[in-house]
Amino acid sequence: MSNVERVIAMAERLIEALKADIAALERGTPSQMRSTDPEIQQLSMLYGREAASLNAKTVKATAPAQTYAKLMKVTKHLQEILALHARIITRVKNASEGMIRAIAEEVDRRRLAARPYAAKPSYAPRPAAAMIYNSVV
Repeated sequence: MSNVERVIAMAERLIEALKADIAALERGTPSQMRSTDPEIQQLSMLYGREAASLNAKTVKATAPAQTYAKLMKVTKHLQEILALHARIITRVKNASEGMIRAIAEEVDRRRLAARPYAAKPSYAPRPAAAMIYNSVV
């Protein structure tokens, strides 16, 4: 198996894993994501290294036209799937952080409302520390 064929095979496996991730996120079961599997992470690293070692001009000149066309098709498909995966992951992350922020604000609001005679702080109240997991939010 040539380097080009190996890169194609790895890209196809990565596409399958990313499609499975997208399906798991759409079902609401992120625990079933395949990209968190160490085998897929290692495959991703190997793919990056192998793909970087290919020279486009050399591959086009030396590989059969059918293999070169398949490489281009698989690469384009992988890029599209990666972009879709990134968009979905970003949406899930934003939704999760928004829920955590809303819960923390509600806990804080209720905590302050429970003390009607307490002096109101001159500064903005800090969110409940137990609910915040990422202070960048």
